[in-house]
Amino acid sequence: MTGAPHIPVLLDEVIAALDPQPGDVVIDATFGAGGYTRALLERGATVHAFDRDPDAIAAGEAWPETKVDPPRLVLHPHRFSEMAEVMTAAGVARIDGVVMDIGVSSMQLDQAHRGFAFSSDGPLDMRMSQDGESAADFLNTADEKSIADVLYLYGEERQSRRVARAIVAARPLKTTGELARIVRKALGYKPHDKKDPATRTFQAVRIHINGELDELSHGLSAAERLLCEGGRLAVVSFHSLEDRIVKRFLREASSTPSASRHVPLAAQDDPVFLQVSKAIKPGQAEIERNPRARSSVLRHATRTALPAREAA
Repeated sequence: MTGAPHIPVLLDEVIAALDPQPGDVVIDATFGAGGYTRALLERGATVHAFDRDPDAIAAGEAWPETKVDPPRLVLHPHRFSEMAEVMTAAGVARIDGVVMDIGVSSMQLDQAHRGFAFSSDGPLDMRMSQDGESAADFLNTADEKSIADVLYLYGEERQSRRVARAIVAARPLKTTGELARIVRKALGYKPHDKKDPATRTFQAVRIHINGELDELSHGLSAAERLLCEGGRLAVVSFHSLEDRIVKRFLREASSTPSASRHVPLAAQDDPVFLQVSKAIKPGQAEIERNPRARSSVLRHATRTALPAREAA
């Protein structure tokens, strides 16, 4: 990875929520360029960092904290949905904090050859793990209905059928620039429009290719199983689909459900998370410094002593 280090969004708020103490063991579930990890290490914590992107892991291997004995930074080239199994296999019994920064990283967006962004032309890839089905594979082989469904569900694209029809008619697609032009033409894009209409399509295809919403749901469940009593969970999301999942998870894990014959009474008195925060958003100064922060939302909560719920 090249370029200056990326500052993660809501860094001060995330560290305040986690409140790491010397000797704490914290999971950075989405290592990326390591912005949260660096701050956690500076507070004296030991960090287990997860990332499915081999470039992120390779960059992290140069950090001096990986080379001390015992290491203060342990890198795991895995999806964060797998962190419970990985930590168990590593013999780590106590986790004091988990932080997740959901979605595509700035480094991935900034590298044209990774194919995540339409701001610069590159191969139509979008794979975080750099293996498996690419965006080009999906868009060039899926039927029109399947593409439209993805655009509607994950991009909230109201004209998904029109866009899908245009994509199928233009196949084969090879680059991000081609896809962006097709979407703009289908939706009647004008240069003075506030938001590029291709944004929704790129988001939808990326989420589909990487299974991001399922990954988030499984990751939240894994964090619930791993965190010790008093352990803290902090999740930063960037769009409404992610935030809804986080909000629903924390509500169900912490609240007293409404009286319903469908909800076991025992669940009403057994919250596994408490001290659930409201949505925390960046201030204007941070948005001006880092425009990517504009849509970010932080939610955090504290784990109780009660056993984790059974995974759905």
